[in-house]
Amino acid sequence: MMSATNNGVHLKRQRLLLPDGHRRLLMHSCCAPCSCEIMEAMLESGINYAVFYYNPNIHPREEYERRKSENIRFAEKLGVSFVDADYDCENWFARVKGMEHEPERGIRCAACFDMRLERAALYAYENGYPVMTSSLGVSRWKNMQQVNSCGHRAAARYQGLIYWDYDWRKDGGSTRMIEISKRENFYRQKYCGCIYSLRDRSHHRKTAEDNHASNDLQ
Repeated sequence: MMSATNNGVHLKRQRLLLPDGHRRLLMHSCCAPCSCEIMEAMLESGINYAVFYYNPNIHPREEYERRKSENIRFAEKLGVSFVDADYDCENWFARVKGMEHEPERGIRCAACFDMRLERAALYAYENGYPVMTSSLGVSRWKNMQQVNSCGHRAAARYQGLIYWDYDWRKDGGSTRMIEISKRENFYRQKYCGCIYSLRDRSHHRKTAEDNHASNDLQ
């Protein structure tokens, strides 16, 4: 077992071993709050990794830059390499065209995950990373099986590349993620990231406010 201390709380972590004895990995990161526990855990286990930031779904651009800057800040603190990929949002809109009104965790999310993990897989293959993983499945708002399916599909494009579908939520991972986020005072986003999730969140919030106001009048 490995351990870490967080605000005086003794945290236990299992020692991590990459598949097939590899020791080098590329981690696709969606944001600092989701990736922080993965980053600390892999560093403790002596895994040589780099963070790959490719999230053209995030809207608007100011939100994208804010999330990216938090991830860069934490990577610099840990001394971890950070790969800043392009913000090609026009290609993302083209990729999900026709899916604008699909629900969260539906086919739009799968297309979004495919796009981001395909780009990560290409970078891993071209730069000698035999294993890749992602922080996308950490959040309880995401379908982990959906994320892993997209990850395996992306890695399968390249001979010898492995997608590591480790369950980062287990063994207290989700709790540590929250505690690290509080410790580092990360910016905590209020929606998944894309314009459609922002639209749906705003709609749900307005509906809730209207219902609350209606109840007050009764």
